[in-house]
Amino acid sequence: MKIQNLPTSEAPGVVLAEQLSLHITDVQAYVFRSPSAVPVRTSFGIMKDRPAVFVRVQTSDGAVGWGEIWCNFPACGAEHRAKLLETVVAPLLLQRDWADPAQAYQAATRQTAVLAIQSGEPGPLAQVIAGVDLALWDLCARRAGLPLYQVLGGVRSRVPVYASGINPDGPLAVVKAKHREGYRAFKLKIGFDPVLDARNACDLREWLGPEAPLMVDANQAWNLEQATAMLAALTPLKLGWLEEPLRADRPWHEWLQLRDHCAIPLAAGENILGRDAFEAALHNRALDVVQPDVAKWGGISGCWPVIQRIREMGLLFCPHFLGAGLGLMASAHVLAAAGGDGMLEVDSNENVLRSLLAPPFQKVQDGWIDLGDEPGLGVVPELAVIQRACP
Repeated sequence: MKIQNLPTSEAPGVVLAEQLSLHITDVQAYVFRSPSAVPVRTSFGIMKDRPAVFVRVQTSDGAVGWGEIWCNFPACGAEHRAKLLETVVAPLLLQRDWADPAQAYQAATRQTAVLAIQSGEPGPLAQVIAGVDLALWDLCARRAGLPLYQVLGGVRSRVPVYASGINPDGPLAVVKAKHREGYRAFKLKIGFDPVLDARNACDLREWLGPEAPLMVDANQAWNLEQATAMLAALTPLKLGWLEEPLRADRPWHEWLQLRDHCAIPLAAGENILGRDAFEAALHNRALDVVQPDVAKWGGISGCWPVIQRIREMGLLFCPHFLGAGLGLMASAHVLAAAGGDGMLEVDSNENVLRSLLAPPFQKVQDGWIDLGDEPGLGVVPELAVIQRACP
């Protein structure tokens, strides 16, 4: 099966077939944890530190690439996913010839499909495969000497960003600080208490003014009745979108019922797993903003066809990401390649595993970052430096 509109050995685009071919000789996982002075709060749990699993792949020609596996939850998830990579996924890929990253992705997905059902772990396995896929695309882009977004067919290096992960405690101070850093769009976490949620959103809208992009994320906190009840407080605020007001496993007819009463664009996608599930979401037209997470499912090979469908349907593609720097850089390159009017999510909370590995985000200019022209993701982890920063 050919990946739609993605460079492959049959349709290489700006790269040559030999720059996409792979004989993988080594796959390694590196687990780090960065202390958090301020825990990140969601409606379903608290992150007391910032974990990351980085993936390093190497091919027989000595080329190297890096990726990231989503591992925010549960607290022990990083170590578990590293073991899944070491014991399950890596052995499927090593010492074999692959025409391109998409072929390796499809083989790993197919060969773990029954195991995912049997073990009850479709999510963790998909996350591991996604992280490997990101590393393989980074490797191919480095081999070609091109930024990843160019390998994927993109032409622009600048990407619009918004500050995310804004906790319910003192959100206005965070927004003011991020505004000074150059951010011009913001997303507030809600789903805690109706009064607190409404007050925080109102405070931010009042300070930002009526036109600045302001979004809210309920993190699946409500049922249909609760979500509908919140609309009275949220609708007058001219929000850019309302994210995950319902659980991701609720039937689409509930999302459509909410949409019938809701003037705010609805957003979701980070917890949709699999191309068929995304196709169902798009077919039902319940969402205005679709947010696949390339480190959580699909990597680039799986997500790219979904992104093309999102764009074809005139919906807004805004990649979800809340992790460390490698996944953030990959998400930025994918958005740059995809084009459109979507914005990139950038965690507003301190995380040395992000700041060390995402240099362009240290310089946000009027709501935009520039990826530059370094090959691949544009960054190579210095493991010793990272280790010293994560005692």
